[in-house]
Amino acid sequence: MPFLEVDHLSAGYGRAQVLFDVSLKVDQRFITAIVGPNGSGKSTLLKTIFGMTRIYSGSIVFDGKNISSLRPHKVAKLGIAYLPQVENVFTELSVKENLLMASYMLDQSEAEPKLNEVLNFFPVLKDFLDRKARTLSGGERQMLSLAMVLMREPSLVMLDEPSGNLSPKLASQIFEKIRQLRDEFGLTLMLVEQNARKALESSDEACLMVNGSIAFHGSSKELLANPELGKVYLGIKT
Repeated sequence: MPFLEVDHLSAGYGRAQVLFDVSLKVDQRFITAIVGPNGSGKSTLLKTIFGMTRIYSGSIVFDGKNISSLRPHKVAKLGIAYLPQVENVFTELSVKENLLMASYMLDQSEAEPKLNEVLNFFPVLKDFLDRKARTLSGGERQMLSLAMVLMREPSLVMLDEPSGNLSPKLASQIFEKIRQLRDEFGLTLMLVEQNARKALESSDEACLMVNGSIAFHGSSKELLANPELGKVYLGIKT
């Protein structure tokens, strides 16, 4: 049984339909890249899984539970974390306060040990614990947002443009951390990315979205090697 299964899903915002008959299966401890042109529905797919849009038809089943009608706070309690591209940290709080805020679903006795574990995984943050998040660089802030996700102890993590507006060097560091989240913590990850080549190189499975529908779903290596799909929809030259 897939860890997450989206079945014939149509959804959008009010009367504005964005997703059309989308079906997708995500295996546990896999990284699935969601790629495609701008406006193809990639971010809307993540938001719909997290309960933030209107579902017209179809279903979403996570770990054997139908979550199609659940609101975001209930989806989060089941172990799904959604990290938007912007406004993903509390800018006026310190780094440590951000991390402790993210531990709201843990018992108080669990928060401090988890904080130490997360800081060991993101050692760069140890030097910034008392700094306000708004003073961090783009890369440091993205590391903080990933650390906050890890504090919640999710089993499925959905990332929207995790390398957005970062230099190539910092983007590579973020993708390396994403792979480590899978390998060291056993997490399942879905990531929406405009940097299609890097996302495909860093993932196991891929979903190519075009005009709110699925144009390809399968191995990332297969999509990366497909000259027609890569050139037409992703700007990848093989």
